[in-house]
Amino acid sequence: MHRTRRCAHCRCHFLPDPRVKTQRFCSNKACQRARKAQWQRDKLATDPDYRANQRDCQQSWQHQHPHYWRQYRRQRADYRERNRLLQQHRDHKRRIRPLAKMDVLEPVTFIQPGIYHLIPVVGPHLAKMEVLSQKCHVIPMA
Repeated sequence: MHRTRRCAHCRCHFLPDPRVKTQRFCSNKACQRARKAQWQRDKLATDPDYRANQRDCQQSWQHQHPHYWRQYRRQRADYRERNRLLQQHRDHKRRIRPLAKMDVLEPVTFIQPGIYHLIPVVGPHLAKMEVLSQKCHVIPMA
């Protein structure tokens, strides 16, 4: 009597091959692709020779097809738009990280004449040494 197992990818029950004691994926094509992708991720993470071979193969392919990505981006507006949105997200994440700069000289900007109320800027988002930061609110004279 054979017991069914639940596929690690699609979560459906399947009857495992009795010759494969540790079978975790069913024979569905998408599940087999997932199994192979998992194997490749594990292999890249644990085997430096495999990782080096993959890198060399990719570099060789890139040298043989130098304009592939330029043509790909030119032909696919959806790819360009998705990439643009993802880059905006990455830029936003980079901007919200804590600042850690020493001896920063900010560019001097023209400040309009008037009365100013200076408020010290403090908080966990700033980590600067020897820099005096102030928040400046312009109060109209009229």
